[in-house]
Amino acid sequence: MKLHFIFVILMSFLLCKVNCKPNMIKVPIGVILDMETTTGKMLNTSISIAIREFYRKHDNYSSLIVPHLRDSKQNDVEAASAAIDLMKNVKVTAILGPMTSSQADFVTDIGYNAKVPIVSVASSPSLSPDRNEYFVRSAHDSTAQLEPIAELIKHFNWREVVFVFEDGEYGRGLVPYLSDSMWTIGTKVTYQTVVYPSVSDDWILAELYKLKTMQTRVFVVHMLPDLAKRFFDRVNEAGMMEDGYVWIVTEGLTSRLCYLDRKASDSMQGVLGVKPYIPKSDELIAFERRWKHEFRSRYQEEDMMDLDMSGIRLYDMVFGLAMALEKTTTLEFSTGKSLVSLVSLTRNFRFDGLSGDFHMVNGQLQSSVYEILNVIGTGEKPVGFWSPERGISKKLNDETNGLKPVTWPGDTHIIPKGWVVPASNKNLLKIGVPVNSGFDLFINTVFDPETGQVVMTGFCVDVFKAVIDALPYALKYEFIPFVGSDGKSPAGSYDDLVLNLSNGGYDAVIGDITILADRLDKVSFTLPYTEAGVSLVVPIRDERKSAWIFMRPLEKELWITIGAFFVYTGFVVWVIERRVNIEFRGPAYKQVGMLLWFSFSTLVYAHREKLMSNLSRFVVIVWVFVVLVLTSSYTASLTSTLTVKQLRPTYTDINEIKRNGESVGYKEGSFVGNMLRNMGFKDSQLKNYSTFEEYDNALKLGSKKGGVSAIIDENPYVHVFLAKYCTMYTMTATTNKTAGFGFAFPKGSPLVHDVSSAVLQVTEKQLMNITNHWFKEEASCDQQPGAKDALGMDSFKGVFLIAGLSSTSALALFFSIFVYQNQEMWLSQDSFSQKLDFIAKTFDVFKDNGSRKVGVEELNNNTSSSNLASSVFHQEDGMFSGPVDHVTIQVVQTTAN
Repeated sequence: MKLHFIFVILMSFLLCKVNCKPNMIKVPIGVILDMETTTGKMLNTSISIAIREFYRKHDNYSSLIVPHLRDSKQNDVEAASAAIDLMKNVKVTAILGPMTSSQADFVTDIGYNAKVPIVSVASSPSLSPDRNEYFVRSAHDSTAQLEPIAELIKHFNWREVVFVFEDGEYGRGLVPYLSDSMWTIGTKVTYQTVVYPSVSDDWILAELYKLKTMQTRVFVVHMLPDLAKRFFDRVNEAGMMEDGYVWIVTEGLTSRLCYLDRKASDSMQGVLGVKPYIPKSDELIAFERRWKHEFRSRYQEEDMMDLDMSGIRLYDMVFGLAMALEKTTTLEFSTGKSLVSLVSLTRNFRFDGLSGDFHMVNGQLQSSVYEILNVIGTGEKPVGFWSPERGISKKLNDETNGLKPVTWPGDTHIIPKGWVVPASNKNLLKIGVPVNSGFDLFINTVFDPETGQVVMTGFCVDVFKAVIDALPYALKYEFIPFVGSDGKSPAGSYDDLVLNLSNGGYDAVIGDITILADRLDKVSFTLPYTEAGVSLVVPIRDERKSAWIFMRPLEKELWITIGAFFVYTGFVVWVIERRVNIEFRGPAYKQVGMLLWFSFSTLVYAHREKLMSNLSRFVVIVWVFVVLVLTSSYTASLTSTLTVKQLRPTYTDINEIKRNGESVGYKEGSFVGNMLRNMGFKDSQLKNYSTFEEYDNALKLGSKKGGVSAIIDENPYVHVFLAKYCTMYTMTATTNKTAGFGFAFPKGSPLVHDVSSAVLQVTEKQLMNITNHWFKEEASCDQQPGAKDALGMDSFKGVFLIAGLSSTSALALFFSIFVYQNQEMWLSQDSFSQKLDFIAKTFDVFKDNGSRKVGVEELNNNTSSSNLASSVFHQEDGMFSGPVDHVTIQVVQTTAN
């Protein structure tokens, strides 16, 4: 080590001899590296070459960087001590390093307090230049690589990944950001494994065997080269670098693949990785040649290695730092006022360097394009690029999406599906099925007594088999009935079956399993493959047997309205005709009878009274039109009711059944029982059944005889039941919403997405054939038409409006004429009561219109002598002439013809 320091001092002296000018200002810069590591030696070589070559190109500069190297010895405390020494004793203007995130975490705090910029290659997201203005990162934030990794996983449609990371600041800092990036593309991090650098190979192997028992086969590895070499050796030993596995490594390892020896490369065949793209140029190739010569001359005892991007970036960073120093003046350095300017210039600059566009913004190196590499043979092969503008593409400036052919682990070009059935299950899915003794059309379990095998049949089973056949890969499975200790009876309800699945008892559950919210909390469901909803099934009765069927065609409100209009129309005609028509006069009871008779007789067009007034004739004409419309509609509706069988449900509202305290039935083991309890039904009102025949018997008995008033069940069952008993029962409106039947899998199962896609294919192409195969015979029983709705007010608002306006208008016009004809009376000096009395008497006087005389009997019936004495009719014009003192009345004796 002493020889090493002497060499550094000698090189600095020679550099000063070559480049120093008498007036040049020497700027002390600290360098903190792990000189016991190959990476530290590589970075130190890059810094030395960068300083020498910068001032050779810029020999007119007035400032000169003088490096002061300190070895952190891979220790956080040593790194902090070195920083304090450089700041306190050497009075450095800035510090390059340290290398690791944990060391940088210590040093950046010291730099902030001392107001000294710290330039580091540490990439941990917990170290943010935004939170510390004296921290400058000459590398990309490690979170920047997560977007291309996420796009890569999305490109191959992998739904689950396992994250394996190195313990420490470098590894743990990326965990939450990786989970977030996976969530944005709909992929789940199912498991996380932390590997300590100090663990034994046996521990790593044991952890890998645990991962091997899981379904997920996509692994994202975030490690540095030293630990990664041991880890992938164990991966091969565990047999996990074979066909079907996917390994993706992050930038920290991808950019240092050159550090790996041949053995390590062999253990990583087929691995994918991402790293920032550095374009190859003649200048970069020449620099790599010079760097190798320098490294070999400096560290002859070290094995030769390749230059990685961190060394290239640090070379560019030295150029940027030197340019920032030059922009400050000699006076500022001598007075100590250059700090603010130096910090700002170091955090924000841009130029074309060896690594391409070297762009520093607010202390963070910007990135744009990532390269996707595939480890093949002794090196890595570029298979594509990622950029924010184009996403994944085969070439950098190409619009073609996708990747070049990838060689996967196991030396195959077949894209892995990303998951397999766990090894503990021997590649055979355990499919749980409910035991249904009565609803065999949906799912039926048959035990072969000779072989002991289980044979599953039914609509749900055929749909599942069609879905499995539609998958793009083979999937082996076996049906395991959900039975109790006797091996035949159900082991519990459907909820118990779902709970057993969530506890790891099965790999999936099929059958007539309804997708419910509380079940989704425990397991994952595929898309539904049946109709949704829960409906009410009730008996139907033939309305033709009712004694009051003749009332059915019209609603109650319409009957009341018709009656009211009959009375109102008769009253209007009576008012208009009373003064001029002898047939509308007489005793009160006679007049009331005439009023009702005349109005209701129009219903059958039997009225024979001759109308004298044109107003009443107008009213009657309109009313007869209305009666014609009503009778025609009534006749048509009644004819339909009497000739077509009317199947009217006994109940249409489940709440009515609950209020009456009657019983309802449901399928045994179904969720409907709990649903009814939540609706307020008592346990004494609930009865469960296991066959369609039991449904039928219970509905025939009814609640009063030990049966039920209604059956509550899911729509698929309801349709099959009604098809079988189509003339006896009917379905009312849906009482509750459900999502239909679906296949259930454990939470996070990668099968859910693929099976859901296959369900869509089967639903579109095969489901109708499967449905007809199982339910065609039952569906051949066509139900009779249901009862038609009675005619209501809405259908006749128009005709009643016409009739009402006509009658009211005629009545208003009549009273207007009457008032006008008796206007002298209104102008008299009599009191208001006298005027009203006079109007009443005047209205009651019969008017002959000049066609006949008033007989004695008629006069006796219609008016008293006092009335006649106080009023007189002029037969010529029918007008009342007012009160007179004396009136001579001629009584004409009439004889019958």
